[in-house]
Amino acid sequence: MADWLREWGERPRRKVRPFWSSPGLILRQAGAALCIGALTNWAAMPLWFMRYGPRCLRGAAGARGMGCIGFPSHPVWEMTAACNLNCIHCHVPSTGMGEELDTEEGKALLDQLAGVKEFRMMAFTGGEPLMRDDLYQLLAYSQALGFVNTIATNATLVDDHVARRLRACGVAIAAVSLDGDEQTHDMVRGCAGAFASAVRGMKALRRAGILLHINITAMEQNLEKVQSIMNDVERLGASIILMYQLVPVGRGKGIEGSALDKADNEHLIRFMAEAQARSRGILEPVAGPQYWAYLLRNAGIEGGPFLSLARKVFHGCSAGRGFVYIKPDGEVLPCPFMPVSCGNIRRSAFSSIWSDSPVFQNLRLREEKLKGDCAECRYISLCGGCRGRSLAAAGDYLAHDPSCFMTPYISGGKAP
Repeated sequence: MADWLREWGERPRRKVRPFWSSPGLILRQAGAALCIGALTNWAAMPLWFMRYGPRCLRGAAGARGMGCIGFPSHPVWEMTAACNLNCIHCHVPSTGMGEELDTEEGKALLDQLAGVKEFRMMAFTGGEPLMRDDLYQLLAYSQALGFVNTIATNATLVDDHVARRLRACGVAIAAVSLDGDEQTHDMVRGCAGAFASAVRGMKALRRAGILLHINITAMEQNLEKVQSIMNDVERLGASIILMYQLVPVGRGKGIEGSALDKADNEHLIRFMAEAQARSRGILEPVAGPQYWAYLLRNAGIEGGPFLSLARKVFHGCSAGRGFVYIKPDGEVLPCPFMPVSCGNIRRSAFSSIWSDSPVFQNLRLREEKLKGDCAECRYISLCGGCRGRSLAAAGDYLAHDPSCFMTPYISGGKAP
């Protein structure tokens, strides 16, 4: 537990239930990993469970299984748009951001999030969270409320001292991006030396006892190098690997042509399944929820009890269905890649936004609301298509996901 400094004011009382308080959730988390292992012939699964499993349970506090962009249920707060890098694919726009929540507003937000019984893990992202002077205070406040903290950082500002402070403030997992070899990563990040600094930071995080979680964003610039990136990921000792796909929002709009098309999506998802069989970490997709449908279809599971079991642990696109994203100015979104406002915590209580937003309600009823091929898919409940990609392509977040390659294999309607 972090030392509470007097200048931070009164320490809050715990509100959040501990991660172990519902055995059913832990069984779903373990069940998701076991299903992935069975569907991909994951050789290192027993070792992963022994080495990382118990620690990952804390970082997945409140999870009902696996989902696309994280898992249901947890909140993510984009604390700041400020960053020391200038990544070409970042979902954060270069301009047009409102005034970010100050320290007291941030504490009030955390208090409100702690009131949602499903939320037990709190993710802090940016921008670069380490650009905020009050980061440790806000992490300590979240920790005192009972949240398990995670942080997404480019790691270039992390040394042993910073890593130890993050650990003391309750950070269980740090997510760091790696988008290629040194030349490619530095090009994507817009900064010479970013690769070397990130690697040093990742090693410091591991020395501090923080689980390393590596994010890879696949796009035209690095798609052919994904295997070599995975080799680096294995050497760095990542317990979790999130395979993002570029969604052209924010600065990513400037390289819209670099987004993967349908064939590229299929190539990447096939690669993920093959890489999982060999990896020492567990892979999960972001903006590629067809991954779970592909694994099941590849195993010949199109209905019956095995599909019913899969629906309990695989949740596909989690945008608004347990996952929520708060922008620096308090704007509430279903997902960083789906810039559709559901409200603002400066004007409305989070609880009312979370329960009453028509956008959230539509996403939670996707089995009834989705359109086109997604509406007829037997895997709708455990995939649902990427809602951010649908919005970017069609201007409609309920439209068919244009990157879906599964349509020819799933004709015949929804499975019972």
